[in-house]
Formats: sequence, structure tokens, C-alpha cells
Amino acid sequence: MKQLSIVVVLAAGAWLSACRPIKKIQTVVSKPVDTTATVSMADPRIDSALVINSILERIATNKIDFNTFFGQIKLDFTDLAGKNTKANVYVRIKKDSVIWLSVTAPVLDLEFFRILVKPDTVLIMDKQKRTIAVRTVEYLQDFVKIPIDFFTLQDLLMGNVVFFDNRIVSYRYNNADLLALNVGSYFKHLITMDSTTGRISNSKLDDVQELRNRTCNIQLSDYALIQNRNFSQSREISVTEKAKIDIILNFKKVEFDTPQKFSFNVPKNYTSK
Repeated sequence: MKQLSIVVVLAAGAWLSACRPIKKIQTVVSKPVDTTATVSMADPRIDSALVINSILERIATNKIDFNTFFGQIKLDFTDLAGKNTKANVYVRIKKDSVIWLSVTAPVLDLEFFRILVKPDTVLIMDKQKRTIAVRTVEYLQDFVKIPIDFFTLQDLLMGNVVFFDNRIVSYRYNNADLLALNVGSYFKHLITMDSTTGRISNSKLDDVQELRNRTCNIQLSDYALIQNRNFSQSREISVTEKAKIDIILNFKKVEFDTPQKFSFNVPKNYTSK
């Protein structure tokens, strides 16, 4: 269960820590792109700047904003050894301030961990071993080996696009989908969005460092309009190198902008870790 405590904090972000280089867009698309429906950056008939601006506007329009958030998640995690762990995770967020998580057994609803993430601090309470660990936010960065911070984790839990800026190097239309490839300082990021709604259905990242033979993929589905927000209730995350990690997140309950409590009282008999 120790490993699960890390997974819960990073479940939405673990997929970012592993990537392999993208040679061509076609190599990271699950099915071949119809070249008759392809629009390239070099096509003189198309104003590429307008298309890129449209992509960025759709991403901005679909970004979920909030004051407070509550989510109940069913977590299904399969590690490198093929061991499967299931848990219920309760998430509470106060925007830009605190992320609170409670990890419980799926049947007995017995709490194993309580985790508190602040912009500069991570606290992990192991309620079975009666220990408390206090770490700086650099703990997250050291664990996943990328510049993830509180705000990145917050966006990941919301299903917002991360590590994607205006450096779009190519795009393609594939039937009703629009694929856009962004090359940033750390990742090559290919997103697939609905060309009409702008909803992201797939996000694939590869490390810019070509020597790292790792890949990661996240699928977002089961969108629902919740309090005027397009929210993906199902996420499937796969991280592959020599072996594979699979993470499935199913949001069973979601609330925005309702009063939330972030209790994190450490009993006196707990020891520091």
C-alpha cells in the first residue's frame, strides 16, 4: 500500500514521467490517418496561423475553472509486476491552494492514507502504520523526474491539457478529429480533439530526449456536462517502457464550487517518516 500512496498523488500525472520520441505523427496514432483529409502546415490553401489559433482557443475554452472541487474516484492500478490494486479515492481541491485526498479500501471503506498537497508541501499520512511524512513539492518532481508542481497536478485532476503551449509544429484532420503536435522544452505532445467541440479524447507525450525509450498515453472519455463544465469522467492511462503500468480512474461523483473541508489532523502517537 505504500506504493499506492504515491500512485494516488501522481495517478493523473504518472503518465507524464515516461515517453519515447515521436518520429512522425502517424507513429503515435492508433489507426492510419486518411491522407485525403490531411491538412499540413505547408498547404498554401490554408492559413496555418488561423488553424493554430483555433486549436489554442478550443483548449482554452474547454479548460475547467473552479473555486472548489469534490470527486469520488474508483482507482484501478496495475504495476510493473502485473499486481492489481483497487481503491476508492476521495479528492477535494481548493483552487491554487490545497489538494486533499483520502484513499480507502473498496469494500470496507477503511481509510489507508490521507494526503495533503500544497503549492510547496506534500504530507502523506499512513493510517495503518501510523506515520506521517512531510516533503517539499520537489518530492513530486524527483519522483516522476519532470517539472510537475501543484498547479500541474491540479490541472491533471481536472482533465485539463498540460505541457502544451503555442509551439504547434503540425496538425492533421482525421474525419471528425483534429490532431495537433506540440514540441515543448520537455515533451512532444500529440493531442486528439473533436474538431467541433474541442473535447480532448487522447493525449500522448514523448520525452524530447530521444535516448529515453518510453511512451505514455492517456484516453479521456465519458464526458458529461457538470455545472456547465465538460468533464471527463473516465481516464485510462498507460505508461510503457520494458514493462507496462495501467491506471484507470472512474469519477463516480463530481461537484464544483460547494463548501469543502480539508481536515488533516495528525494524532500524537504518529511518528515522522
